[in-house]
Amino acid sequence: MTASPPLVQTRAGAVRGVWRGGSAAFLGIPFAQAPVGALRFAAPQPTAAWQGILDAAEPGPTPQRRPFGDVTTIPEPSYPGEATLNLNVFTPAPRTQQDGLPVLVWIHGGGFFAGSPSSPWYDGASYNRDGVVTVSLSYRLGFDGFGWIADAPTNRGLRDLVVGLEWVRDNIAAFGGDPGRVTIAGQSAGGAAALALLTSPLANGLFSQVIAHSAPHLSMDMGKAEQVGRALALAVGVEPTRAGWSALSEDDVLDAQAALMAPPDEPPGSEVAYVREALASGRTRLPFVPLTGDDLLPDDILHAVRSGSGFGKPVLAGTVAHEFTLTTMGFRAAWSGSDPVQALTEGGLRLPTVQQYVAGHPELTSTADICGQLDTELTFRIPLLAFADSRPDNTWLYDFRWPAPGLGLSIHCLELPFTWDLLGSDGVTAVAGENPPQELADAMHSAWVRFIKTGDPGWPMWREGVSRVFGAEQAETYASTRILARAPDVLT
Repeated sequence: MTASPPLVQTRAGAVRGVWRGGSAAFLGIPFAQAPVGALRFAAPQPTAAWQGILDAAEPGPTPQRRPFGDVTTIPEPSYPGEATLNLNVFTPAPRTQQDGLPVLVWIHGGGFFAGSPSSPWYDGASYNRDGVVTVSLSYRLGFDGFGWIADAPTNRGLRDLVVGLEWVRDNIAAFGGDPGRVTIAGQSAGGAAALALLTSPLANGLFSQVIAHSAPHLSMDMGKAEQVGRALALAVGVEPTRAGWSALSEDDVLDAQAALMAPPDEPPGSEVAYVREALASGRTRLPFVPLTGDDLLPDDILHAVRSGSGFGKPVLAGTVAHEFTLTTMGFRAAWSGSDPVQALTEGGLRLPTVQQYVAGHPELTSTADICGQLDTELTFRIPLLAFADSRPDNTWLYDFRWPAPGLGLSIHCLELPFTWDLLGSDGVTAVAGENPPQELADAMHSAWVRFIKTGDPGWPMWREGVSRVFGAEQAETYASTRILARAPDVLT
């Protein structure tokens, strides 16, 4: 006898999911109205009620229309359709739980212009078996989500996430979750979004703690955002208004976005030029990121944290050892005759700093790799330490150092199949090899589950100078990062 499909009543109407072993999946549930027509470039509006039963057996439309590239580390499927503001719920106990289970709300990465909430790497069944209800949210990307428009609300993508979290607050109990025990989590841009929400007055009360994987401090002040927005409108020949941009098709906007984000025709002229550009630009060259100076993000994340925002909420955060080190792999041959110490000092760093830093990375044997590691430090690891050092309590750090086979480096996104305990998922072997260590997945996943349930992952807080190393021997971590962070020639 076949079990009846799981059926849940939300505030907007009934949804029918699918059973998958010991848990249920409800896919593509709209939490806001489709951002098209009069709602294009507008603030998100909660979804209208529907009649009958909504079939939630297949993924919903995705804001991602064009993937990051032909091949991405994380499988990032795109699905067509207008109702892109939707979410997926994975639950072991729809309607049956007397005392609600803790909830994990996942925010995908992708540089704020790509990514998908429906990646197989974000299958919540792995957390369901440990008694955690899991939600993955979509949000508007690129110019649609973060581009400045004169008469449009700013930070539309983050506002989408706030409305999604309001949906979780109002509906997750029907799926067996506890709205008072919500952890928001994300990786890369998703981690940056989670930290932004930590400091946002509009998200206050919608979650109780945060997990941030590889979260750069991506933000742009309103003045700079306006410059970018006006220049882009001029380039495509429209007024920088909702009416002007709405006159363009979706493909026209995506083409304009792609042209703005296109890499330079010529690589950096030298390793020295690369270092100088990295130090000058600091963290990001992305044009569409969260904007500071509005009601959602009144202040830069780091400034807000230093002023006390989010102090009461536990935060688990960390990076992988060589996030962006591979960005310079293509320069290995061209820069093979150069000395990394000379390259970094001529690029603007002081000799004692450089000597200590290079000595702290014996695993990096080329100037190109050292320069790529500098990018990693500036984008991810130095901002992480600045964030953690600004919080006196309730902060735990990790450092993922397991090297990908064939590369010998721990690269961006590599930790995700381990924390989700999904080593058999599509695309994992391409980056983690045929036999990634299950014991590492067991250790990381159990720590994440413990944090979600208790607010403590199982090792001392950062205030005691301790971070947990995964995939290597426990040792002093972020030591080489400290060398740069304390240098007077590196701005944090």
